[in-house]
Amino acid sequence: MFPYIVIVKQYERLALFTLGKYSGLRPPGLQILFWPLQQARKIDLREDVFDIPSQTVITKDNAPIAIDFLIYLRVIEQDAAKSVLEVVGYKAAVVGIATTTLRAVIGKITLDEVLSQRDRINEELRSELDDVTERWGIKVTQVEIREVEPARDIQEAMNRQMSAERVRRAAVTEAEGIRQAAITVAEGEKQSAILRAEGARQSEILTAEGDQQAAVLRAEGFSLALDRIHQTAQNIDANTLSLQYFDTLKQLGASEATKFIFPMEFTKLLSPFLKMTKGTEEDDSTG
Repeated sequence: MFPYIVIVKQYERLALFTLGKYSGLRPPGLQILFWPLQQARKIDLREDVFDIPSQTVITKDNAPIAIDFLIYLRVIEQDAAKSVLEVVGYKAAVVGIATTTLRAVIGKITLDEVLSQRDRINEELRSELDDVTERWGIKVTQVEIREVEPARDIQEAMNRQMSAERVRRAAVTEAEGIRQAAITVAEGEKQSAILRAEGARQSEILTAEGDQQAAVLRAEGFSLALDRIHQTAQNIDANTLSLQYFDTLKQLGASEATKFIFPMEFTKLLSPFLKMTKGTEEDDSTG
């Protein structure tokens, strides 16, 4: 029996076997073992990545596609012994189970879903693989699909579809632009008509207010004129008024008319002069 030294790194654990029987994990550091009674196997606890080669799978709608993806996994420390005791070469086992799981998952969905829902497929693959590798003490932390490549004829059909979709979107965008332009023009015309109508209304209101004020001013002026005439007429005696009538008669007599019609009230206006004339004649006869 010969002792020998094994150095275990910080990210490693040492699975120890004594007389072929598993006797526990040794921590990082310097470990002394006795050969041939004891044997050991190092277990790496760091996260590792496996590149799954391109796999041709069939979708639910019978479209053949080639997919390659990456698997990130690591050994769980508390279950590290399982990676040695439960499986022979867990790396090869993970690659094998990954290919069969990929066919099962992709076979349940259509091509459009494969192309548009990668995140969902990644999570489903991770969950399916993790359920299997858990019994080996392996944790699948992430699955990433790198490339999805449909068959050539499917690619050509997809290109035609994409071209048609771009044409359709361009037509829709152009129609939407024309519609928006028409709406903008109509809105502008509407606002212009509203402004013109508002201007006409304001103009009519201002004109009406001006006419009203002018009428008020004319009425006030006429009222003031009547008041002046009334005030002046109160200071005129009968003789002055009679003289005005005589002046009017003088003007009538100068006209070419041969007939004149006088109202009955006209004689009342002449009575003061008749009295004055009668008084003058009496004075002359007395003298």
